[in-house]
Amino acid sequence: MPQEAKEEFFPAIGTIADKADQLPENKDHNAAADAAEDKPLQEIESLCMKCGEQGTTRMLLTSIPYFREIIVMSFRCEHCGASNNEIQSAGTIRPEGALYIARILARSDLDRQIVRSASASIVIPELQLTLPASARGQLTTVEGLIRDIVADLSMDQPLRRIQDEESYKKIQLLIDKLKEILGDEEEDGEETADDGDNAQSVTKASEKESPMPAFTVKLDDPSGNSWIEFIGSISDSKWNMRTYSRSLQQNIELGLVAAPDESAGVAQGAAKLSLDDNDQEAVGGSDAEGTNEEIYVFPGTCSSCGYPLDTMMKKVNIPYFKDIIIMSTNCDRCGYRDNEVKSGAAISEKGKKLTLKVEDREDLSRDILKSETAGLTIPEVDLVLTHGTLGGRFTTLEGILEQVYEELSDKIFTGDSASNTPEATKERARFEKFLGDLKEIKSATRPFTLILDDPLANSYIQNLYAPDSDPAMTVELYERTWQQNEELGLNDMKVEGYESDRDSNIGDIAAKKDSQSTEEKEKIAAENP
Repeated sequence: MPQEAKEEFFPAIGTIADKADQLPENKDHNAAADAAEDKPLQEIESLCMKCGEQGTTRMLLTSIPYFREIIVMSFRCEHCGASNNEIQSAGTIRPEGALYIARILARSDLDRQIVRSASASIVIPELQLTLPASARGQLTTVEGLIRDIVADLSMDQPLRRIQDEESYKKIQLLIDKLKEILGDEEEDGEETADDGDNAQSVTKASEKESPMPAFTVKLDDPSGNSWIEFIGSISDSKWNMRTYSRSLQQNIELGLVAAPDESAGVAQGAAKLSLDDNDQEAVGGSDAEGTNEEIYVFPGTCSSCGYPLDTMMKKVNIPYFKDIIIMSTNCDRCGYRDNEVKSGAAISEKGKKLTLKVEDREDLSRDILKSETAGLTIPEVDLVLTHGTLGGRFTTLEGILEQVYEELSDKIFTGDSASNTPEATKERARFEKFLGDLKEIKSATRPFTLILDDPLANSYIQNLYAPDSDPAMTVELYERTWQQNEELGLNDMKVEGYESDRDSNIGDIAAKKDSQSTEEKEKIAAENP
């Protein structure tokens, strides 16, 4: 659809509000008819499923800035009072899923808008609260989401208190924590429920001055049609978004692919197991390239839940570099996942320092291998990752910067800086500025320098001009210091001449035993003349 047509059918919500303000307030019949034609929303008579009478469905086609087009629907029956609100995406399912993370540190963050599709789940880790995918979409704010949770949990509490007191206490503890976020008191809620006319006078949670515990909202949508509002610009340090490839199960749940036929899978597995040695040699081949295609599977135990699992290992050759070994562990029971990359070649005689000048977004797609012994530095934002941080990673430059951002933001906003002391507030402001600069770096909105220093020379940054030299990257080889060799355990490692040392050690031990036996004989002879 052309952009002009999209803007005509899905105007921005601000444009719709301005158009509604311009409608005449004249109540005569002709003016009302003209106003009905100019209304920004559409009204349709619909059957009420509760009483069987005709109700009214109102549909609003609009677009959210920096997001996409949506359809907001509202139904109300004037006969029985039944009402229902729903939101649907007006676009297609996105090629990738999306995960939004918002750090709610101040009361002003409670006004962030949330677009939640029917396939999205919400997690608040600090409260160990998970909201699974619902049957309908929702357009709300963080405060509205919290109030809905409180209302749903409080609905059956009186009955639950009689039937299951233990569950009542656990749920009530969660409700009290949520009310602390809202700043509501028990008496205020009761008065509001009794007096409907004063319901509009209740102060918004974002406008209250009482302290609020910090928490995190994670919105995970495999369809990619959900959204959490950022404040100011996309460089908001308390907001983050990343996309991911959907799993087979998620594609099945979204109806994008059909469920696999189990009988076909069993037959295919049986066919693989029936291969003899000759067939395997024909498939794998005897050259080096064939051996790289083989995947080794090692049975093990999940370090998180203790459930048996398989660790897969594969040897991969990086052109113009060396062989590496990629290991992957995935637990189907608890969801624990771990990936690690190790070098498959000998230890280099010298260390290597890679310096890359990043000028635009194309550089973010470069492949990068960061070994577990490499350190990473970005001088423009004073970012220094010591050797061993993040472990071994084989990803893109954008991917590793995203991992660095998530690791730092998790530690910053869930640590001591989440308190409300003046020192913590000042420290948090400094870290927010740092994360804002880091977000600009990982989106390449400004140039920066990436330095990868590996004493074992097992790290790699893709050379776009290989085999020629890359004008944006410099490679420096250097001699390791004694301290670096000591930390890596190389000073005590002997790989040459150890056979002669072993023979000489065996001879020394035998001579020592002979001398000890001679001394013992002389001692016995002296005691028994």
